[in-house]
Amino acid sequence: MNSSSATLAAAATPGAGSTRYRVLMAISIAHFLNDMMQSLILAIYPILKGNYHLSFAEIGLMTFTYQCTASLLQPLVGLITDRKPMPRALAIGMTSTLLGLLLLSQATTFPLLLLAAALVGTGSSIFHPESSRVARMASGGQLGLAQSLFQLGGNGGTAIGPLLAALIILPYGQHSVAWFALAALVAIGVLWKVGSWYRAHLASQPARAARQALAPLSPLRTRITLAVLIALVVGKYSYLASLHSYYTFYLMQHFALSARNAQLYLFAFLFAVAAGTLLGGPLGDRIGRRSVIWLSILGAIPFALLLPYAGLTGTLLLSMAVGFILSSAFSAILVFAQELVPGKVGTISGLFFGLAFGIAGLAAAALGWLADHWGIVAVYQFSAWLPLTGLVALALPDIRRKL
Repeated sequence: MNSSSATLAAAATPGAGSTRYRVLMAISIAHFLNDMMQSLILAIYPILKGNYHLSFAEIGLMTFTYQCTASLLQPLVGLITDRKPMPRALAIGMTSTLLGLLLLSQATTFPLLLLAAALVGTGSSIFHPESSRVARMASGGQLGLAQSLFQLGGNGGTAIGPLLAALIILPYGQHSVAWFALAALVAIGVLWKVGSWYRAHLASQPARAARQALAPLSPLRTRITLAVLIALVVGKYSYLASLHSYYTFYLMQHFALSARNAQLYLFAFLFAVAAGTLLGGPLGDRIGRRSVIWLSILGAIPFALLLPYAGLTGTLLLSMAVGFILSSAFSAILVFAQELVPGKVGTISGLFFGLAFGIAGLAAAALGWLADHWGIVAVYQFSAWLPLTGLVALALPDIRRKL
């Protein structure tokens, strides 16, 4: 291990120091702004579909481009920054998001829309691994709480995106997306300050290699457990893709809602997702990551199975229940994986954030094809069974007593 790797590993290892709530709040605010801007891509799909006569498959391809740009780069970013810290990468990544928003507001062809989506995805791929590392550095040992506060910002931003789209973008059109460039500029300023703290924190670490925490499981069991966690992420985000990308279309077609009212329903679902995220991490600190994962993944199954057959009010309540319960798992899954592979915070964060984005993109494209050929209602009848993949959570070991 070279000196840069040792310093970063030491910095990424939470100690017994106090929790840096100001840093956590700053990175959560940046996450809020980042994911709010990214959610605008999904929120303006009805406008883009009408303006450019896009098929559901093309809508899915946009999501695929955005999600896979992020997913392919995130593990690479995490691997590189595990070896060499890059405090200013946070602000640089946000600049890519800024450029993507400006292009999205002016794009007039489908290829330009795809390029805009790719730029936003690139910004996300740089932001998430490093900001997750900063949250762990500032945790003071409260790993679940730190990740939940960080995730709360992102899910809150994702939730408010459709609401802002309903209030601003739907009335004023595609060009109004450019107004959100101001949010990107604010986020760049916040991340520059966070980067300064990150740099100072690294400089305060001893240059010698720190004693690393021991892996709680054997190499073979670690690989098996990581495979189980990956399977959980695949099932979780495949299902959530049906709600993130097509919920508004489902409500508009199945219940004859207006685009504006459908966006408000989407906001309610995403608000429930944000609330569930806040619960999962601290609960995992208290009762264990495995227990939270079991409760979250398995608890969502009955609500998901009922959703396609409910009326309008039932659809709203069931979707909020599914969002709240299912979202509580991700912080626990991420911290669980980080504890399995000590000293590889960036790589693990990049892998799991990237996997979440990539699976969501692939699922959105596949579900778009299904919607074009079998109808939007069929998407929900099929995807209702996806949470059953969470049954693999029963294979997770209890590692608390081994840490």
